[in-house]
Amino acid sequence: MIDNIIEIKNLNFGFDKNKPILKDVNLMVPKGSIYGFLGSNGAGKSTTMRLIMGLFNDDANSVKVFDTLVSNLYPEGFNKIGSLIDYPAFYDHLSGYDNLMIVCILRNLNISRIDEILELVGLTEARNIKMKKYSLGMKQRLAIGLALISDPELLVLDEPVNGLDPNGMKEVRELLIKLNKEYGVTVFISSHLLLEIEKMVTHIGIISNGEIKFQGSKEDLNELYRFQKTKFSLKNAKNFEALLAENYQVEFKNETDCEIVTNSPKQISDINKILVDHGAEIHQISPAGGLEEWFMEISKQN
Repeated sequence: MIDNIIEIKNLNFGFDKNKPILKDVNLMVPKGSIYGFLGSNGAGKSTTMRLIMGLFNDDANSVKVFDTLVSNLYPEGFNKIGSLIDYPAFYDHLSGYDNLMIVCILRNLNISRIDEILELVGLTEARNIKMKKYSLGMKQRLAIGLALISDPELLVLDEPVNGLDPNGMKEVRELLIKLNKEYGVTVFISSHLLLEIEKMVTHIGIISNGEIKFQGSKEDLNELYRFQKTKFSLKNAKNFEALLAENYQVEFKNETDCEIVTNSPKQISDINKILVDHGAEIHQISPAGGLEEWFMEISKQN
């Protein structure tokens, strides 16, 4: 049984030997996960995904998909993978249905699956509408439908919510979660939109300047940065500034919220006791920050 659908070991890649794009990349994408591959523009995300899809040559045989070297996987293994690396060239004068039908004919796939795909991506009612009348969100969902037409076990998506409005992002996010939970599709998705990705992923890899800075489950990342800062919400927070500043690094966000640098659960408990003993009315204690803040911190690490 395959535990990791994608395995990358000691991958180095570049078009110029003196200017490597990827440096000793190691990546494991567990089967059944939604793996968020995060990084700024130019960090190496798209290059990595093109190597996974066999669009660039992996001369060192560092990349495996379905426990098979990418060089040995294609073309037979192509139907097990759906991808959206570059936006597909749809025919604007044809309907969404007809665009999918053309792909089915060219790839010798079952045309009867088109209706199922259109329903899955929420485009049944738009099946006969010409593409030129589709919204950007509809086009993006059809592009994902195109990636699903072969009933793949793995989806590789490069920036699938880029350029979408909040409602379009929500539609794509809900679709990917549904595919993962109800159909068991493993999703490998790259993005620089951290707050959006945080809402759907189970695992995370962070790449910066061609190097992997972190990879693991979202819980692993939460645990790693769990006690970096803690937010205390309390009545008249500023009244306790002098008390807290004596022993802690504290930042006041507004009249009720302050963030304190902490390094253990006991320290959080101690701060809570100090505040209560001095008459503070505490409303909430919670971890401060999130994926965006963690990403910035990890990306700065050498």
